[in-house]
Amino acid sequence: MYRHILIATDGSELADRAVSHGLAIAKAFQSKVTFVTVTKMYPTGFYSPVPWPADIARYEDNAKSSADRILARAQKSALDLGLSCDTVHIADERPAVGILKACQDQACNLIVMGTHGRSGLQRALLGSQALKVMTLSSVPVLLSR
Repeated sequence: MYRHILIATDGSELADRAVSHGLAIAKAFQSKVTFVTVTKMYPTGFYSPVPWPADIARYEDNAKSSADRILARAQKSALDLGLSCDTVHIADERPAVGILKACQDQACNLIVMGTHGRSGLQRALLGSQALKVMTLSSVPVLLSR
């Protein structure tokens, strides 16, 4: 049924639950697994000072190191269950856009990710990457809480 599962993670406890759910499904269906983590661009805004090139380089180095740790932990979870997996780090992108890009590039037919389940004002202020993925995805999306 699900040949290739994309599991999105940001290393949080909530994402770890989604990793566990996704791996359980992958084991049951003997599916291929790809983990993805997305790091945003250097934060800037209208009132933000113009960053120095060294600031951006330091930010990108830290983002890559963090992504490597997150993906290594997810990969270990897969290997502990006897599953092989690929990992993808998408840098300088909004999370929902990066997840959808990885899904398309890797030809996945299921996306698994966590959601805070926010509603109302909290969702309006903080945004919902899970909602964006669910709305724009051409493949099924499993949201874990």
